[in-house]
Formats: sequence, C-alpha cells, structure tokens
Amino acid sequence: MKAIRRFTVRPVLPEPLRPLSDLARNLRWSWHPETRDLFQSVDPERWAASDGDPVRLLGSVRPARLAELAEDRRFLRRLTAVCDALNDYLTGERWYQAHPGGLPAAIAYFSPEFGITAALPQYSGGLGILAGDHLKAASDLGVPLIGVGLLYRHGYFRQSLSRDGWQQEHYPVLDPNELPVSLLKEEDGSPAYVALALPGGRRLRARIWLAQVGRVPLLMLDSDVEDNDPGERGVTDRLYGGGSEHRLLQEMLLGIGGGRGGRTYCRLTGHPAPEVFHTNEGHAGFLGLERIAELCDEQRLDFDSALEAVRAGTVFTTHTPVPAGIDRFDRELVAHHFGADAELPGIDVERVLRLGMETYPGGEPNLFNMAVMGLRLAQRANGVSLLHGQVSREMFSGLWPGFDPEEVPITSVTNGVHAPTWVAPEVFRLGARQVGAQRAEDVLSVGGSERWDAVADIPDQEVWDLRRDLREQLVQEVRSRLRASWRQRGAGTAELGWIDSVLDPDVLTIGFARRVPSYKRLTLMLRDRDRLMELLLHPERPVQIVVAGKAHPADDGGKRLVQELVRFADDPRVRGRIVFLPNYDMAMAQKLYPGCDIWLNNPLRPLEACGTSGMKAALNGCLNLSVLDGWWDEWFQPDFGWAIPTADGAGTDPDHRDDVEAAALYDLLEQRVAPRFYERGRQGLPDRWIEMVRQTLMRLGPKVLAGRMVRDYVERLYAPAAVAHRALDADTARDLADWKERVRASWHQVAVEHVETSAATATAELGSTLALRVHVRLGSLGPDDVEVQALSGRVDSEDRITEAVTVALKPAGGADQEGRWVYEGPLTLDRTGPFGYTVRVLPAHRLLASAAELGLVAVPSQELVEAAGVLMR
Repeated sequence: MKAIRRFTVRPVLPEPLRPLSDLARNLRWSWHPETRDLFQSVDPERWAASDGDPVRLLGSVRPARLAELAEDRRFLRRLTAVCDALNDYLTGERWYQAHPGGLPAAIAYFSPEFGITAALPQYSGGLGILAGDHLKAASDLGVPLIGVGLLYRHGYFRQSLSRDGWQQEHYPVLDPNELPVSLLKEEDGSPAYVALALPGGRRLRARIWLAQVGRVPLLMLDSDVEDNDPGERGVTDRLYGGGSEHRLLQEMLLGIGGGRGGRTYCRLTGHPAPEVFHTNEGHAGFLGLERIAELCDEQRLDFDSALEAVRAGTVFTTHTPVPAGIDRFDRELVAHHFGADAELPGIDVERVLRLGMETYPGGEPNLFNMAVMGLRLAQRANGVSLLHGQVSREMFSGLWPGFDPEEVPITSVTNGVHAPTWVAPEVFRLGARQVGAQRAEDVLSVGGSERWDAVADIPDQEVWDLRRDLREQLVQEVRSRLRASWRQRGAGTAELGWIDSVLDPDVLTIGFARRVPSYKRLTLMLRDRDRLMELLLHPERPVQIVVAGKAHPADDGGKRLVQELVRFADDPRVRGRIVFLPNYDMAMAQKLYPGCDIWLNNPLRPLEACGTSGMKAALNGCLNLSVLDGWWDEWFQPDFGWAIPTADGAGTDPDHRDDVEAAALYDLLEQRVAPRFYERGRQGLPDRWIEMVRQTLMRLGPKVLAGRMVRDYVERLYAPAAVAHRALDADTARDLADWKERVRASWHQVAVEHVETSAATATAELGSTLALRVHVRLGSLGPDDVEVQALSGRVDSEDRITEAVTVALKPAGGADQEGRWVYEGPLTLDRTGPFGYTVRVLPAHRLLASAAELGLVAVPSQELVEAAGVLMR
C-alpha cells in the first residue's frame, strides 16, 4: 500500500554526537577521507547501504548504537579531531587570502547543474561535474565564491536496461529534507523566497536551499512550493527536461531568480556582495538583465549605462563547440515573458531581444540565442581548452565582423578536475608516503608545482602493485554492478554464474565512460567487430573493456548506440572481456578511473570542448589513448599516452572517416599499447609501461588540477573583472555608454584614404625598417577616440597575413583642412620570405577590455589594397 503522506523523521543524536550533524551537512566530507572514515566507523554495514551518504546513514543508525558511540572515548576523540580540522579549513587563511590585494570581495558562479557528490544528484554530465569541481577547488583555495543553481526534484534520470538492451529512464523523487541541504530562512524563521512575474498576472515563487561545499555556499532554487500553480511547481522538476517554454522558465529562474536569491543570501548572512558574476554556459544569461534592471532602479541609470556596468564585472564561459549544443528560443516566446505584463517591466522588450538575436551573417534572425546573449553581456569570455577557444572564436566570429577569428575576444582557460574528489585513497597514500600527508593534500588541492618530481622516487614494484590492486578492485565492482544490472533485466540467479569470471585483474583494462551524443562515438570500437574480438580474445595479449554512459532521454539515436554496444557485450563469446554498466554517475566514476589502465576517448575532432574524464584517469596513473581534441590536443606527449590519428579533412565522408579512425585505433592497441603492457623487463615488471605511468603523474598531474584552473580564473579573469567593475561607477558608466553611442553613430565617417612607405622596390633586407605614413579620415571623432595600427607579417599565397605583429601609429600634427589626419610609424621587416602589411583604425578607450569589443574596424578600401599590392615578396 502507498503512503498518503510522507515525513522525514530526523534522528535525535546524543549530545556528544551532535557535531556529526554539522559534519554531514558540510559536503567537504565528500572529498575528505578522514571524515568519511569517521562516518563509516559509525556503522560499516549501514554506511555501505547508504551509498556513503552521511545524512542517510544518521537517519538509519539504531539508537542503541548511537548511545554506545556517545560513551566511546576513542570515537569521541576522533570526532573532535575531525571537527577541529573542518573548523581550521573553514576559518584559516588560504591561497586567496595570501594573494596580493585587488581581488574581488566575492564572486557569484551560476550554473544549471552542479556535480558535488552522488548524494546530491543535481548533474547530468561534464558541465555539472566541472561546476562542482570549480566550487570545491574554490573552497580549497579560499576563493569567496557563491554558487547559484536550481534544485531539481527528480534530478537527472537513473538508467537501466531492458532485456534487449534498450535504455530505460527512472526519475526517483528527491525529498530535499533527506538531502545534505537546508532551507535559507528569513530572520523570523520563515523560508526565504524569490519570485518571478509571469504573463497574465501569474507569479513563480521559489524557495532557496543551501548546500555548504566546504567554504562555498551553493544556493539552489526550488519551485515546488504550494503557492505555485501545478505548472509553475514543475518548473524545477527535471534537469534538461520539458519543452521550449519549460526550459525558458528554468533559465529565467536560474538567471533572474538566482540573482535575487544571491542578494537575499548576502542580506541575511552578511556575506560580501559579489563584484564579479561568472555564468557557466548560456543557461544563466538572463542574470545580466536582472542586474541591468537593478542598476536602472537603484542608481537611476539608463539601459545602455547599466549594460556597460554589468558587462564590466561579468565573465562568460562557453562549453559547446557546436551551435546545436546551445539553447535557442523562438523570438516571440521570449518577448511573451518580458515587458509590461511579465518580468522586468522597466526594460523595453526590444532591448531584451536585441541582446540575444542572431543578427549576423549566417544567423537565424528569429531565434534568441542564449550564448550570444551571454557574450554580449560579458566583457570577458573564455572557452575551456586552447583548441576550444580557437573553435569558439571561429564559431562566434560573426559577432565581431571585420576581425580575424584569432582576434575575437574569447580567450581560454583549460578545465581541471578536483583531485581530492577523484584520486583513489590508495593513490593518495602512496604519494603521502613520499612527501607526507599534509604536503600531498596541498599539492592536490592548491597545486602550483610544474612537476611532481617525488613520483620519480617511488619504486617500480610499488607502482605496479598499486595498479594491480586498483584493477582488482574494479573487477569486483564491475561484477557486482553487472549482476545487479542483469537482475534488473529479468535474469534469474541460475543464469548468472558466468559473471563470477567476468574480467581478469591481470588483463589490460580499457575504460570508456561519458554521455552518449553521436559525436562522442560510443560505438567506434565496434566498427570492425572481428578485429575487436581478436583484441579481446588474444591468447597472449588480451584486452578487456568497461563501458558506461547515458543517452539523453529524448535522443533515440543515442539510445540505439547504447543498445548496439550492449548487444555486442551480451555475446557469450566476448562477455567476459567487455561489459556495459548502466547508470553512470559520480559513485561509479570514482571506482572506474583508478581501475583502468587506458582511458579511451574518440570524439569527432574538434567537437570535444575539453573532455575532463581523461584528466581524472590520469591522476590515478591511467594512461590516455585519445583523439587529439580538447585538453589532450594541448598536453599530449608520447611519453605518457597515445594519440589516435584523425581523418578530419573538410571533404571526408563521415563513414569513411569512422573506418579510418577505427582502423588507427585497432592498430595502436595491437601494435603499441598491448605489447608495451605485457612486455617484461629483467625484474619481471613492465618497465616501460611503469615509466609512462610515472610520467603521467609527474608531468600531467600538476596541469590537470582544478586548483590550477581556478587560480587561472582568479588571476586572468576575476581580478581584471573586479578592477573594471570598480572603475565603472554610475557617472563613468554613463560616460562610457555615451562614448560608445557617439563612436557607433560616427563610425561610417571613418576611412583609411592613403597609405605610403619609404620602400622603393619590392624586396628589402631582413632587419631593415621602413617609414609608414597613413592618411585617415575620422569625421567627428578625434585621435583620442581611435587607434591606428599597422599589422605586418608573413603572407600566404592569397596575401593573408599570418602571425601578425601589431604596431600603433602616432598622429603627426593636426587635421588638415579636409579633416584628414596623418599617422606615422616604423615598419620593421623582421621575417624573411613573403612579407606583407596592412593598416586599420579601431575604437580606443581606456575601459575597453579588447580593441575588438565594439566590433568596429575601418580598413583600406579594395581599390587602395589593389593599388598597394603586397609590400614584399
């Protein structure tokens, strides 16, 4: 029978054990081994049954056991030590506090999902895991971050398989009272709310749940409140669920409601107000509109002035390398939800729409693009690897017409992963024996070293024993999960005897686990099934493969890929060597990365923005075998991994490309990877393999840390954004907005009219310098409004300048009677071979973060270019 009402019954802890509740409510336990060990010792069996969730554990422990622990002096001493350690962590000075001044007082970090721990299932894949790692690393570094997201009552789905291998989704109801979160409350003890105005006079209200991630508060908005109508109650039902309007309301609640929730939190707690706002992907882009409305209301700024003030303190991170991965809404749908009868009534709807419309060549003018809005609302933007930054500059170059893609103002900060979360305890202990536990913890959380040289002193035998132990743990984990999966698929106990011999702890183990969009190519390994079978069943050098991944519930193509892989793995001939594990999540991942010898990644290049799973594997001594995409394109070296050759020419047929790249993968496994794993040196150990493991840890380890990533954000983006934010008080914001309006209105008058040099011939000697004179017309603008530049460098066969060097030219005197200015400067011929130059005029202002910010540039006319030709050949 079903219950007619549900309660959460909280345990009453004996007074000496009350600190356990505080420990359970701070999610630092999810990456702090001593805290987890303490909870495990409360009741090892119930700890396992609760999947390592302290809140569930404390709700299930028998009162007699609690009474026993309350009298256990040894346990109480451990409890005191762990509580003292948490207090030191929360209050002590860390990297940020010791950093030179000028850093922001606080940063608000908005994301639609956060992967902190499996006990708080509010994530679907890499974007959420990255956001969770960002918060945890910020906590370790002492960065005053406030996380803002949504609390989904069904989270993301749980995955199981039908008997024929088809993905099935289950959406368990999450009760916030049973999660490691607490309600944010007003001073009178009532819940704090935010509200959004909806068309037709309706309102969307949301409570604010608080998760404490070490030092970092994470605010999560929840629309499942009784005051809302049923439709509004369901806005935060599922992560990435529903149709267009449902998604639009989620993103309005995240951005606009999240902005209001952040202000409420700071008002109630005294937390410093954020000076910098970081939007993780375009989902939270409406935050910028909320801040514009706030400035218009509180400081009486007009829209354009408020826009400049908001842009100065905003950082936008794009994570997708393909337009299809961006949320886009119909223009009329967005217009319906803003304006006089809906949200932000003080802002003209046309101004809202103008921020997101694809009004550039190749865009769809009736679509509202969340990433485009994010870029227009942020003065600083970045991709998540060097290659992805390049791809993003090309993808969004239409927003900056007249500029080469490399000049588009989108930089890159390569992702990292939170090592204390992802490094297996056994790996940590091995490092701690070399350098001490405290130093090992600092190395993993804060980073800063270029190399981990202490790894060189670990004996080969210890490295190999560790790898074998981790592989054996994975084999046991796989068998347990596989047995549970087959029972869900309807198999009886008598059918499952074969599972006891699945995988072998002495066989080369390959891992492949990620979301299942088509570009990640889950089934590339199946391209030549006979060849794969030969690899799996090789009599002397066999391999075994562990696969996991979820397809989006609406992606039948992805589900077919899962089914194809599952059916192959079900074949009795190979099922002892390849397995598919359903319901890939953080808990599974923490077992999978350490136990694999090879981490496989074979996306269609360059569609993998970063691909952090291989980083987590590397931190555990697992070697990467990957297409040169994302972070691997940046840091690959043959000393610590393998690169799968790609056939990514523009004219390559997709099927042929898959055939070529699959064949390259099989060749690598047959000829290089497996032989190296199985070859033995004089001591009976795979010396060359162990050396690759050592190089992975020594040289890759320091690079892939989330601590390094967050430090990069602080120094390269947050600190400059804070300086820009402080510089734009109300009057300065008005002045900047007025200047931009004047420049845009006058730019049609700006022209390059004549260019001359001192060159008499078409050849010159390396190192010589030419005098350059440029005549420009500035119209109603003056020299203080512009910069005239000479760009020079080697040219290709079409006279395009590559690796350009830019030199600012100086005005020589005043304007002539016709309003023309003469600019002069030297042009140094510093490269041999074909050499060329051009000139251009750009807007210039001390508060611009980039010369391309306005998207305005004046260059010589085609007639002038043809008359000048290329300077040197």
